[in-house]
Amino acid sequence: MGSGKSSIGKQLAKKLNYDFIDFDELIEEQSGKKITEIFNGDGQQAFRNIETEILKSVSEFKDTVISTGGGTPCFFDNMQRMNETGITVYIRMSAGSLFHRLALSKTKRPLIEGLTDLKLMDFILDTLPEREYFYMQAQHVVKGESLKAEKILEVLEKII
Repeated sequence: MGSGKSSIGKQLAKKLNYDFIDFDELIEEQSGKKITEIFNGDGQQAFRNIETEILKSVSEFKDTVISTGGGTPCFFDNMQRMNETGITVYIRMSAGSLFHRLALSKTKRPLIEGLTDLKLMDFILDTLPEREYFYMQAQHVVKGESLKAEKILEVLEKII
């Protein structure tokens, strides 16, 4: 969350002449609900179930860059599925950098909506180490601070 997956993903797809999927937007489109509605009305578990089912349906897409949600790799066998069916890249960022980005967009994200800055930093410091266990299983890890699509392209060109 907040690493720049969507903006970098769009740039990368354009450079590769691939399709681009923002996974959160796809979930909203296919479920007919906003992510915040799913979280608030049905709960996080229901969201994770929907997310996993949709991930299964897009796992076999070709020539597509998919920007997943920050929690997607951390539930069920999602990270394993992504590694088996595509090229995975973790955009690694420090907690401080994530805080600066997320502090500006709290209302758009159900897990941090309404948090004070102190609570937001606590959330990042608690969640990042838990999630990083899954993130580090990605096939490629790139430093996110000052990341440009060209850097990811350099990594991908070596393996495509």
